[in-house]
Amino acid sequence: MTGHHRRHPTRWVAGAVLVVLVVVGVVLATRTPEEATAVASPLLGRIAPGFTGTDLDTGSPVSLASLRGHYVVVNFFASWCVPCQEEAPDLSRFHYEQSHNSDGADMVSVVFHDTTATARAFLRANGDLWPAVSDPGGTIAEHYGVTAPPTTFVISPSGRVSAVLEGPATQKNLDSFLKAARAEQARASGG
Repeated sequence: MTGHHRRHPTRWVAGAVLVVLVVVGVVLATRTPEEATAVASPLLGRIAPGFTGTDLDTGSPVSLASLRGHYVVVNFFASWCVPCQEEAPDLSRFHYEQSHNSDGADMVSVVFHDTTATARAFLRANGDLWPAVSDPGGTIAEHYGVTAPPTTFVISPSGRVSAVLEGPATQKNLDSFLKAARAEQARASGG
């Protein structure tokens, strides 16, 4: 009888450990990478495709050309995209930091295969204060070679694509790619 009782808790503990391992495994398997990764794109070093649209929130016109002369971060997103939800607080922090910097980067978001209403609700829920444009028919995404959100482009003041990031961008990611783009720009202009 005592042998039976001694084995039973061991079996229970082993069972509990197994359940914990399975849960941890599932969490790790479904977790997206911590940070976006830089990807090779045919657009790197080339002039970013121009686009115009109407800001989903204010109704004001938005055009990439009007931002020439500044660093611009263009982020393709969708409300249904889980990594987009993960990166939203970091994008907001990055934008806040940049908007308080005299030489800060501008930001524009582009809706990727989502309705205007749900995209607008997503942006408002995250307190995003930069322009966002819809992309009916996916023309902008097609010109940028975007196949899935979130995809983020860092564009130099000369209008050239200096980095392409796939996956949820962190504030640290964006800061480091922006810093690299600034260093590259300084080298190119002999500064």
